[in-house]
Amino acid sequence: MKKTSLRFLQEHSNLANIIDQLAPGMLLEEGAGALNRMPYDLFVETVEQVPIAISITDKKANILYVNEEFSRVTGYAAEDILGKNESMLSDKRTPRSVYYNLWRTISSKKVWRGTLCNRHKCGRRYIADLTIAPMLSERGLITHYIGMHRDITDAFEAEKKAVNQKLLIESVLNASPLAMVVIDEQDAVILDNHMYKQLVSDLGRGEPAAYFLRMLREEMGGLWQELQEKEQGFSNREFKVETKGGQKVRWFSCDGNWFTENEVKVDAFFDDSLKRYLILTITDITRRRKQMDELHILTLKTMMAEDERVRSIRETLLGAMHQINMPMNQIKAAEQLLRHRDDGQNSSLLESLLQIQKSGEEAIATMQKCIPETFHTTIMPVNLNQVLHDILLFNHERIWSQGINVHWQPTADLPNILGSENRLRILFKQLIDNAIEAMVLNNNHDQKLRIITETGQDFILVSIEDNGPGIPVEKRAKVFEPFYTTHPNGSGQAGMGLVIAREIVNQHQGFIDIDPDYVQGCRFKISFPLHRPVSYEAFSNA
Repeated sequence: MKKTSLRFLQEHSNLANIIDQLAPGMLLEEGAGALNRMPYDLFVETVEQVPIAISITDKKANILYVNEEFSRVTGYAAEDILGKNESMLSDKRTPRSVYYNLWRTISSKKVWRGTLCNRHKCGRRYIADLTIAPMLSERGLITHYIGMHRDITDAFEAEKKAVNQKLLIESVLNASPLAMVVIDEQDAVILDNHMYKQLVSDLGRGEPAAYFLRMLREEMGGLWQELQEKEQGFSNREFKVETKGGQKVRWFSCDGNWFTENEVKVDAFFDDSLKRYLILTITDITRRRKQMDELHILTLKTMMAEDERVRSIRETLLGAMHQINMPMNQIKAAEQLLRHRDDGQNSSLLESLLQIQKSGEEAIATMQKCIPETFHTTIMPVNLNQVLHDILLFNHERIWSQGINVHWQPTADLPNILGSENRLRILFKQLIDNAIEAMVLNNNHDQKLRIITETGQDFILVSIEDNGPGIPVEKRAKVFEPFYTTHPNGSGQAGMGLVIAREIVNQHQGFIDIDPDYVQGCRFKISFPLHRPVSYEAFSNA
């Protein structure tokens, strides 16, 4: 095939002219069979054996020469195609505008580079990456064209598959109802979907990925690095996020998986270096959390309603016993006075007093037996922030309807204390109810309720303050007495509320006081020890 092609060139064209055009200035030594600067045979062998399909045509694109690689790429042997026009290679699928641009370029003595759709001799199509250059005479006129092309079908298909795969992945990501993002080791976003882009505008916190990564690392600590190195994922990491302006609270759950891929940069050609990425999925669980909170509050309401019912019965019976005890004490004093006189004139009166006293004692004993027992309590680690949050949710409608501004200032990472979660709920519900009642009765237009949790070295401090009428100094010690009320003229409900509150604080070995330095209303300060054990016996009479 090679000799035939060369012989055809020698017989049907001016080979020396073509070679002169390929290598200007190289003159053929007559009879020597060699070029001044390059041996003729070496030059021809180079063109023949170069792994690029080469063809030389006249000005009308009639083929004068092809090399061996040309025959391999196109399927046409030299004897099949020499003298034929290059157009026979075309599959006719290439747009006419491409050929127009091709001829306009090479006719203006410029090199054209582009891609054509050609047809192999066997009939299959292939993509040709083609370069065509005009060959000029010494006077600068076009004499021939030289074309070089490669079959890039496999590369084209691989590239298209990669592009399609990328589009498919992007389509799947964008169709997902979850926010998804791919992050590199420098925390840069490599790929994201529409739901993630929506978070950028919704949250107003810059790059959402950076914000969630910071929270994840803070929460997980050393576990983050461990999972990253082992390429193990994590799931269901929940975070509360306040949207821009603090107008709305949203909850998100984060799931993540690490994966590695080979580096594609030139520096990694001889080195199989890897790059690690994190696929982070961010799910808006606000609705689910709201439903859980509603269910949780409903459960709390049921529990606390039952506790309220029991407490109400207890207070009613204790109040009745208290009311009976006052005349009973007077009767007992009168009975002792009559016995002291011992003049025998009041024996019938003394007997009547004794009968009344006996009946009163029996009534008190009967009521004592009717006092319901409180529910069994469980001592466990309790987070006071969560307890206070529950009570605020519990009272949300009442707080909202009264137009009360709540300033909730919990200390982050508040340590747990050992105690009864239910009893602590009763404690804080009583104190918050008292604060709301005081502000409502005071008819203050700017009603403020502030709740603060703080931690010290050995204790946790809870502060509950309101801007109601406050409690006069002379009455502060009495508010913890049974059935005492601070309302004017005894109006309002008098009961055991603050008595029970102090009892619960004592059960937890804590202290409750009214802050004497707070004059804008009333501030209760409750402190609980962190390291002092709490016994079940402390709750036995609760």
